[in-house]
Amino acid sequence: MSKVLLIGASGTIGQAVQANLGARHDVITVGRSSGMHRTDFSQPGSVAQLFKAVGQVDAIVSTAGNLHFGPLADMTPEQFNQGLQDKLLGQVQLALIGQKYLADGGSITLTSGILAIEPVRNGASATAVNAAIEGFVAAAAIELPRGLRINAISPTVLTESMGSYGPFFPGFESVPAARVALAYQRSVEGAQTGRVYRVQ
Repeated sequence: MSKVLLIGASGTIGQAVQANLGARHDVITVGRSSGMHRTDFSQPGSVAQLFKAVGQVDAIVSTAGNLHFGPLADMTPEQFNQGLQDKLLGQVQLALIGQKYLADGGSITLTSGILAIEPVRNGASATAVNAAIEGFVAAAAIELPRGLRINAISPTVLTESMGSYGPFFPGFESVPAARVALAYQRSVEGAQTGRVYRVQ
């Protein structure tokens, strides 16, 4: 049974991933305010402290990351920066620091989103952040040593989240979190690297 570090375990996708992977792996849950360990992407040193506490793992999975949604005409640099510091840099830190704690042949799975390739109104920050995550994964995959792998999961809007986010995604078909979790399973248990698994 391999050791999987799951960041964002209390979220909708995180819970589905935990249910899927937990059947076959030892899942260590991490969240901002819940889980076996706590970490906050936006706080310097938080990710390093997490890995010092957890030690070596076989897989790192992130389903976490905050973004700003709002009209471009009113958006401030500070609002745009929220997603850069949290969802983008937070996940990049997981990969940069986490690679040193991964067992040989281990994997890193990050989360982007459909807005990387399908922009919507009020989503300029989200599109920029998600596209950057996918670019990072493609580049990191060709440099990771020791057979380490890295992939990104890019889900469309979740069925469970339509009440909150549905208005941002007119005409988009939603997917249930359990189906999205299959892509994370594929990344952790499969053999591919540098891939973006799009769940639409």
